[in-house]
Amino acid sequence: MKINALYQRCVLNRKAASALVIGAFSVVCSSVLGQAKTEINSEFFRAAYYSGVYRNIFQEAGYSQSAIDQKVAKAYYDLFEGPNRIYFEVGDSMGYVSDLKNHDARTEGLSYGMMIAVQLNKKNVFDRIWRWSKAYLQHLDGPRKGYFAWSINPKTMKRNSEGSASDGELYYVTSLLFASNRWGNNTGIDYYAEARNILDAMWKKDGSNNVHNLINTEHKQISFVPEGKGYTWTDPSYHLPAFFEIWAEYARDGHEQFYRDCADTARAFLHRACHPVTSLNYDYTEFSGQPHSTPWMPAAFRYDSWRVPMNIAMDYVWFGKDKTWQEGYAQKLQDFLYSKGVNSFDDQFNVDGSSPDFILDAGGFRKLRHSLGLVATSASVSLMNTDAKKLDFVRALWDAKLEPYSDGYFDPYYDGLLYLFGLMHLSGKYQIIKPVINR
Repeated sequence: MKINALYQRCVLNRKAASALVIGAFSVVCSSVLGQAKTEINSEFFRAAYYSGVYRNIFQEAGYSQSAIDQKVAKAYYDLFEGPNRIYFEVGDSMGYVSDLKNHDARTEGLSYGMMIAVQLNKKNVFDRIWRWSKAYLQHLDGPRKGYFAWSINPKTMKRNSEGSASDGELYYVTSLLFASNRWGNNTGIDYYAEARNILDAMWKKDGSNNVHNLINTEHKQISFVPEGKGYTWTDPSYHLPAFFEIWAEYARDGHEQFYRDCADTARAFLHRACHPVTSLNYDYTEFSGQPHSTPWMPAAFRYDSWRVPMNIAMDYVWFGKDKTWQEGYAQKLQDFLYSKGVNSFDDQFNVDGSSPDFILDAGGFRKLRHSLGLVATSASVSLMNTDAKKLDFVRALWDAKLEPYSDGYFDPYYDGLLYLFGLMHLSGKYQIIKPVINR
């Protein structure tokens, strides 16, 4: 409307002007309309929530759509159906995702599996994982009612912890809202009611019995865990402003403005948490963005940190409200990794880019490696980068394989899930799922 008004004003004034004035005014109008065009291409108008357009950067890199579809389908098959799958069906109606190297099922992977399933329209898989999560992990009473135990041994069905990890709930709620929008609530599971059950339970947590809201309500930031001292610090990879925007749009629980504030706060937090030169971030931080070391590891860029680039890319594509900073972030991160070798950069750093003294182990291995998970998330950053080298990262992901490393280490769980997420983002298949009209 604003742009139309500018255009009409130009036309009306041109009709009333002399030929000389018309010529001069054309320059002014061209400038105004050029500015309007810039507005159209700016953060608000380019974001997928408003345009419905999702870039397929694999196509931009020269790959055919059929090859892209096959690449995504193969990755899904490997994780959910193949001989090295991480998804296992139980009986007629349940299934779970397992972190094989740690011999458990955790809300992180279960909720990731649900997000993948709803994005790729795999309703049976989604429903199975949700039923299993609800049956074996969701607390039905007590101070934690509505929350989920974050880890369980799927063989013995003994919970490894009764407490919750805030990111699991974050993904559960968002994937359930998407499921409600995609499939409705009358096909056996009321997805919206299940999402609201978690959120409504969250808002009843006031610190009694040391159990809190998933979000630190004072700081408007997601907590590391909603219990005890874990409520007073955070994990940068849990900061998904795009998900809070989704809650504001579709949860309809009366906390819409709070969720929008959380989205904005998450963006501001990421400015502080990411290094100004390398764009690297610590695994754990204070709400200020300063490092938070733990008894099990000193603060550095490690496994959790890998997810941050992908989360920022998602927010950029979906909502674009922090476009300028995000593009600068992407440029710096890929410049740094490029300097370390697109096909050889390590997977752990100090945030200034130096090698860490302490290397966090995984699956019984303690070594730096060129990990598929970080290859995937660093490639997703190409959605934000305007530099030509972005396609080098895209091609590196395309050529990567989900297979054992030369020393035998193999992680189809974390590497595999981030790999599939990366393929989905870069192919335009990871989208905001809006309600189906006239279902």
